[in-house]
Amino acid sequence: MSASREKKNRLEQQSGMDGPKTARESQQRKEEKRSNILYGTIAVVFVVVAVICVIWKSNVIPKTATAVTIGDEKYTAAEVNFYFQNTYQSFVNQNYSYLSMLGLDASKDLKDQQFGDQTWYDYFLDQALTQMEQVQAMNTLAEESGFAWTDDLQAQLDSSMESLKTAASNYGYTQKQYLGMLFGSTMTPKIYQEQLKRSLLANAYMQDYESSLVYSEDQLTESYNADPNAYDKVSYESIRISGAADTKDADGNDIEVTDEMTAAAMAAAKEAADSMYAAWQSGESMSDLADGNEDASATDTEKGTYSDTVLTNWLFDSSRKAGDSAVLEDADNSCYYVVSFRNRYREDYLTVDVRHILIQPEATTLAKDDEGYDADVAAKKDAAKQKAEELLEQWKSGEATEDSFAQLANENSSDGGSNTNGGLYEQVYQGQMVTAFNDWCFDAGRKSGDTGIVETDYGYHIMYFVGTNLPYWQVQVRSTLASTDFNDWLDGVVADYAAEQQDFGMKFVG
Repeated sequence: MSASREKKNRLEQQSGMDGPKTARESQQRKEEKRSNILYGTIAVVFVVVAVICVIWKSNVIPKTATAVTIGDEKYTAAEVNFYFQNTYQSFVNQNYSYLSMLGLDASKDLKDQQFGDQTWYDYFLDQALTQMEQVQAMNTLAEESGFAWTDDLQAQLDSSMESLKTAASNYGYTQKQYLGMLFGSTMTPKIYQEQLKRSLLANAYMQDYESSLVYSEDQLTESYNADPNAYDKVSYESIRISGAADTKDADGNDIEVTDEMTAAAMAAAKEAADSMYAAWQSGESMSDLADGNEDASATDTEKGTYSDTVLTNWLFDSSRKAGDSAVLEDADNSCYYVVSFRNRYREDYLTVDVRHILIQPEATTLAKDDEGYDADVAAKKDAAKQKAEELLEQWKSGEATEDSFAQLANENSSDGGSNTNGGLYEQVYQGQMVTAFNDWCFDAGRKSGDTGIVETDYGYHIMYFVGTNLPYWQVQVRSTLASTDFNDWLDGVVADYAAEQQDFGMKFVG
């Protein structure tokens, strides 16, 4: 089990006993009492079985049976399912196009599908328990430190619950029915909201801790100097020529590759690389040279990053200078490279802080091949643009401050990632956002207080430029340091919150 996991739901254990018999009664009825205990136990078992028969179908047992304990906290199967299904469904949604390649069939029982030396059920359960351990630990620390539940967190919770209500209604279900389809029949709106609230608080506490990690410029510089390859970029162009031997014959049949065949293929690749290198030196372009060889591919890279390969070790060599070129053998990957180095650099440009309000067009109810589809889409886009323009004018006619813009963002933006923090994105780096958004932010003449409207595939963005922030290389170094320190802290804290499974309750998980 992972060293890190999440959550705590303080349910008190209550145990009761019958009043003690007097010593005299106990002595007088010793043998009779022994028999009564035996038969009394049997009677209780039959009563419990009878109750189970009644309430099993109503899901009371799955909802209340303890499935996991973390310390002295108990979690029901329904609560564990919140984390299990979240983990599972998030994975499926993110990797939907690759599930078959990963060996996961979403239509089949996870317990019947292997993933390495475990089943897919075991994998998702381990991830869910890890999450539970973390949530438990963070909620405990938040309570102990007086970390407050804020209006912003409440707004996030309310927004999520409203989204649940809307989604259920759109599909014609009650909230409980909709949750049942997503998390299993044991899930209720109450359980969902409780666990969502705990998760939001845990995430906020972790973010607060990560934000508290501060590093001086000297620390950032020292860390950069210790490993510049991790942060620098290189600009270069290259041709890769494959030297892998054919694994099939002319008829498409598999053949066994011999050492002689491998050597011959690599020799042919070297000959081709040398020829291309000479042609390139004579003025031909690498892209044209690669186009003429089915075993070759050309690359022109402006922001190459380091990895421990033949190509990047050559590119990041401290002696490398502009204009260097070479033919490189990469025996481990059965190929040769023709490469030309342009320059190596650190990304010193300043990141930016920006606020925005996203106005998304309403979704059309027409199918793409319906008559009037294009006109309806265009009309809804025009309406969204008009709303964006009106909101910007509303802001300009008011206080026209950053704070008033932030308030407008919280009230109107469709961007769930920023509509509870005033539409703010900090330390935005080049290429992080979609092109039009990025170009507006990094316009050479951009200054604090600038506003505008930008159109992207997401809709219309009302922009507010806050200002510049740290150089990007410092942002990267700080991220590395903070990630290491945060993970060390998290592992240390969560080590005291190990999840233990309870066999009976776990039957209802998944």
